[in-house]
Amino acid sequence: MGWRARGSEIMETLTVNLGDRSYPIHIGAGILSRAGEFLTQVGLRGKIAIVTNPTVAQLYLDPMHEALTRAGFAVTPILLPEGEEHKNLKSLSMIYDRLIGDRFERRSIILALGGGVIGDLAGFAAATYLRGVPYVQVPTTLLAQVDSSVGGKTGVNHHDGKNLIGAFYQPKLVLIDITVLKTLPRRELVAGLAEVIKYGIIDDAALLGVLEKETQKIVGLDREFLARIIGTSCAIKARVVEKDEREDDYRAVLNFGHTVGHALEAVTGYTRFLHGEAVGVGMVKAAAISMQQGFCDEKNFTRIQKLVEKAGLPSDIPADVRMQDLVQCMEVDKKSGGGKIKFVMCAGIGKTRFQWLTPEEILSALGN
Repeated sequence: MGWRARGSEIMETLTVNLGDRSYPIHIGAGILSRAGEFLTQVGLRGKIAIVTNPTVAQLYLDPMHEALTRAGFAVTPILLPEGEEHKNLKSLSMIYDRLIGDRFERRSIILALGGGVIGDLAGFAAATYLRGVPYVQVPTTLLAQVDSSVGGKTGVNHHDGKNLIGAFYQPKLVLIDITVLKTLPRRELVAGLAEVIKYGIIDDAALLGVLEKETQKIVGLDREFLARIIGTSCAIKARVVEKDEREDDYRAVLNFGHTVGHALEAVTGYTRFLHGEAVGVGMVKAAAISMQQGFCDEKNFTRIQKLVEKAGLPSDIPADVRMQDLVQCMEVDKKSGGGKIKFVMCAGIGKTRFQWLTPEEILSALGN
């Protein structure tokens, strides 16, 4: 990993080291205009489908199309409806229909241009179409840049829970252009901060300290600060994935705040909370449960709660959400087993541990 100057730009390249499934992550300004160059460097060529949504397409489809065409790629755009409520098998089928109709082959490429929903859908399509075709992640939200574009988790939601249908399937390349964040609505930008805060809590006390002092630099789109925070987040994610690619054990630390967060998204129909907002609530609740279980002291709980709120994220479960409904969602989650639910506990800033809790214990901790 290292920073280098390219003209007036700052760029970082790091690698997710997974043997023959290793891939680079390029982070910087002006990355989109060089997409064709980067794809060619990793041996990709030929037909490519750009999977995106209408909002992102209006902003970035033409520049991406031009960059790829200039490098010799034959481009097929595929536009999907936007929103977490459309991360489902119906949208996935729309991708398959277009790939089959345009005679995409095993060497053909899928490129995800958008946020986490687009990345998850396009990645799962790539994992399953013809039993696997190469794909590239080009995330356009802060949340996708720091988290979902890296690590190979792909999938769709089921009406009973989030990401219940999916696969581990690594991209060939991740391209992170920080300049696209200037068109991101403030609410989306703030939601992305949740995953950055999570990395500080589970792995990097220094990062958490920086966020406590400099939160506004992210919302204010300070380019150099953004690039470094995104780079730090991706480096943490890469280290975790390298240790445990398929979440057999250690990778589950990345689920801090997500057990409650995913359930909150599901019971509110994936329309009330952005993913990062639900994770903000989930992190505060996970810290509270950690304190109740004796792993986290009150000082660190307060730090977490204050930072989540300072970032502009929600920190409590709405009064009209039934705790019993939340726990029922957790029981069908991937993190459950043997009648218990696996929680990632905060054991101090930068430290975690796993704890299996019964539904009754969780209900009690959440206050019924």
